[in-house]
Amino acid sequence: MNFMESEFPKEYKKGFAKFLGLEIDLSQRPLIPRPETAFWVKAAIKEIKKEDKRKIECLDIFSGSGCIGLAVLAKVENVFCDFGDVDAKSIKQIKINLKINGLEKKRSKVIETDVFSKIKKKYDYILANPPYIAESRFHLIQPSARAFEPMIALDGKKEGMFFIDKFLKQAKNFLKPAGKIFMEFDFYQKKELEKALEKYGWQDYKIYKDQLGRERFVKIINI
Repeated sequence: MNFMESEFPKEYKKGFAKFLGLEIDLSQRPLIPRPETAFWVKAAIKEIKKEDKRKIECLDIFSGSGCIGLAVLAKVENVFCDFGDVDAKSIKQIKINLKINGLEKKRSKVIETDVFSKIKKKYDYILANPPYIAESRFHLIQPSARAFEPMIALDGKKEGMFFIDKFLKQAKNFLKPAGKIFMEFDFYQKKELEKALEKYGWQDYKIYKDQLGRERFVKIINI
């Protein structure tokens, strides 16, 4: 058995991955959902469920497979979720997963957008898992991920902060007053993330650790 056969991701072989009780189709080869992502999405869902609103509007940006927004739609009845991604294959994949999981079309919209370029409204919650792997850290990625998973979902450019910076610079324009952001990042980026948050005027935020004790996601409140 050669490398290509032995390292081919088992999730791609099966054609799907499990994510917070949902079956996420992977036929278009999006980024495979990770346990660390599921960890913070559970925290976000818990927070969203506390909202005393008839309608909660969410945006799953850098959607990929759509697993984040799908989980929110499945777990919270009064959520309406838009999905945004720049990759046409991801747009197709999200639509497949909405259908497979029986989530009503009237509660979702899929938008092909370069970060916020085609987003037209403001949200109560924005959930983001941007590409954040720095070029200097590519060698640390699992060989199977480098060989088979989409670089468009991993490559954060030279320092890994390109899309995080772009996102934080614009996100206030798409977040309602007191709206919240949950965003994943690489644990080594904490200092750079804090600099970016300060640069773009985000004052109310808290960084949290994942299930392995690594600083992995941030919650930001729009004040």
